[in-house]
Amino acid sequence: MSPVEPPTAVEQEQARQALNALRDVHPGVDTFEVTVAGTSESVPLPGAALESIREVLATMAAGQGVTVVPAHAELTTQQTAELLNVSRPHVITLLDEGRIRYRLVGRHRRILASSLLEYRRTQQRETRRAADHLAALSDDLGLY
Repeated sequence: MSPVEPPTAVEQEQARQALNALRDVHPGVDTFEVTVAGTSESVPLPGAALESIREVLATMAAGQGVTVVPAHAELTTQQTAELLNVSRPHVITLLDEGRIRYRLVGRHRRILASSLLEYRRTQQRETRRAADHLAALSDDLGLY
């Protein structure tokens, strides 16, 4: 898995505009249509893809590169390290601590992409909770 280049400033702005355009589309829809720029052609997309598309656009709008991996894909420890932007030894520690589920294939560890995503979501929740706690402490102390 090769490193992904971050989006250009133009691509970031395009992603922000597309994300804004999809703001009012509700996840319960069966399909939604996207019009191809410069044509009158519309492409129907499954409603189930909406949240994934929004995540990709939000990540791009934030200036970060995007890699799409099927949830059932199995990753090596090196690929996992690259996706988390950490060292391979750190990934091994996370696996040994049981923080990311994996299976052994011979002597090699394989991580389901869905397990990695579960770990990332947990980390993001903990980060948000810590940031909220710090903001509350700042308010309590009158720091701005």
